[in-house]
Amino acid sequence: MMTILSTAKKLELPDWWICAGFVRSKIWDTLHHFKSRTPLADVDVVYFDETNKYEAEEKRFEQKLAEWLPGVPWSVKNEARMHVVNGVSAYISTEDAISKFPETATSLGVKLDQNNNLLLTAPWGIEDVLNLEVKPTPFFIESSELAKIYDERVIRKNWQSVWDKVRVFPVNGKSNL
Repeated sequence: MMTILSTAKKLELPDWWICAGFVRSKIWDTLHHFKSRTPLADVDVVYFDETNKYEAEEKRFEQKLAEWLPGVPWSVKNEARMHVVNGVSAYISTEDAISKFPETATSLGVKLDQNNNLLLTAPWGIEDVLNLEVKPTPFFIESSELAKIYDERVIRKNWQSVWDKVRVFPVNGKSNL
């Protein structure tokens, strides 16, 4: 993980983080006492740059990362443009975007600072991920359309097939999906 973080840091992206499954899955792997890391579908590098909102720039960064560290499923997204893709109001920062991910347990990001200290952002705290609980973020409770996206996503992701101690809560919070 540190090699991946160090490689992403070399891009010198503004307001960057590696987020979502990269962090959540490592925590769940550890809490399930897995001997090796579960495969990652992607490594989500997010940043915030209002001066260049072109998807081609993101692809250029992915290519650079792949040259520096091949074999990693890199995904780079500028959160300054992702609100358009997601059909929501503009984000004001990368951390704002992370706070509006579907699940609290996925609303996590890590990065290295200038002194290579590990930083964590967890807009909704770390309790849910540590308690192996998947719950919607407050943003995904705001409308029935977002609630439906959350419920469909947790069914599609089927995290319990990999991490059997995980409990998934629907938007109404009443029962396990």
